[in-house]
Amino acid sequence: MLRRRAYSVPVNHRAALAALGASTFVYVTAETIPIGLLPEIADGLSVDEAAVGLLVTSYAAVAGLTSIPLTALTMRFPRRGLIALTVAAFAVSQLAAAVAPTFGVLIVSRLLCALAHGVFWATIAPVAARLVPPSQGGRAIALVFLGNSLAIVLGVPVGTALGQWLGWRVVLAVLAVLGAVCVAAIFALLPKLDAERGGSAGAVGAGRAGAGDVGDADMGFAGGARGLAGTMREAVGVLRNRGVAAVCLTTAVLMIGLFAAYTYLAPLVRRDAGLEGAGLSALLLGFGVAGLIGNWFIGRWVDRRPGGLLSLLIAVMVVALALLVPVLGTVPTVVAVLAWGGAMTATPVILQAAILRVAPRAADAASAVYVVAFQIGIGGGSLLGERFVRAGWLGALPLLAAVLAGVALVVVRLSPTAFPPRLSTALPDPLPARQEPRDAAA
Repeated sequence: MLRRRAYSVPVNHRAALAALGASTFVYVTAETIPIGLLPEIADGLSVDEAAVGLLVTSYAAVAGLTSIPLTALTMRFPRRGLIALTVAAFAVSQLAAAVAPTFGVLIVSRLLCALAHGVFWATIAPVAARLVPPSQGGRAIALVFLGNSLAIVLGVPVGTALGQWLGWRVVLAVLAVLGAVCVAAIFALLPKLDAERGGSAGAVGAGRAGAGDVGDADMGFAGGARGLAGTMREAVGVLRNRGVAAVCLTTAVLMIGLFAAYTYLAPLVRRDAGLEGAGLSALLLGFGVAGLIGNWFIGRWVDRRPGGLLSLLIAVMVVALALLVPVLGTVPTVVAVLAWGGAMTATPVILQAAILRVAPRAADAASAVYVVAFQIGIGGGSLLGERFVRAGWLGALPLLAAVLAGVALVVVRLSPTAFPPRLSTALPDPLPARQEPRDAAA
């Protein structure tokens, strides 16, 4: 029997979303901070800079490989405790890294964080969507994902400056403290939410799988399979939903191209606009600010016109990347990079909202598969970009990214179930997740 979710628990949902957003901020800052502090870490541990690059590569690899199995293992854990546990693991890993006596210990501490990474990102968006009515799920995700943009705009630059001033260990210690604060905020502000069994309240836009898709009720999340092996099959089996497959294919293809070029944005800008030093830093900051603006704009419309918005963002990126292929000078390069930044940073909001919408009864499993697709995009794109640069094809990276973005656009246009042009704001809520007894209406 269908019943609507109650919202009688007196909880400040905006404060809860802010706590989740703060957690994404520290996670993204910590994941990328080794890039800014690469010389300092290499000098402090007496290793070469190429070895320090393994901190980012190994992190992405472990996060991608463990996302599905660990999400499956924790599928029936209460959500508030699970998110708090992943952030606590983050805080412990940063503290261990801050006092690491050797490079090996530093890598191990980073891998601890990587193990929690996939579960964190697979869980946080469904939880954010469950805090609001279904017609506002996409906006809630956009608010939480502002932490990602703020990490790029503030976290990494400030962390890099602090590391150059006081040392990289101080930066990691500060991140550990911030992580502990986020754990406390999660327990204080996030309501108790039981694991999603038989349904998810986080169906963004309350959309349903279209005709021809394998329904989420067929995936066994009502408790059919037993044990980790059965839950693993359920998590992988979510790809039988054609909407989930379309979102993940779009994500992987698009992100491979984008990260192939984004990884080498600095040399591209130097080649095209001659910007270095303060000018380059200002443009990279502008890239992040454009992302903040893009997130704000998308958050207002993602629950209404997801397909059209995603098509528009990808089209903007295709044009912007195409403008970076020839050397056009400073002004066209700056405009193209800012347009690219605004569209690229806002795109994951729509993709994450889509994955929850097409799999409302398997939100965590679908999010785990989405995390893997995204990690494939990051790792595959970075590797492909490295091969192009080594071959002397730096200038071809924007063309590669534009072509793959065009392919992703075709997938979007051919997948109206996953990316509908318009969503109703009055569709019924899917079956709600069972709550813990003390917070049955949370």
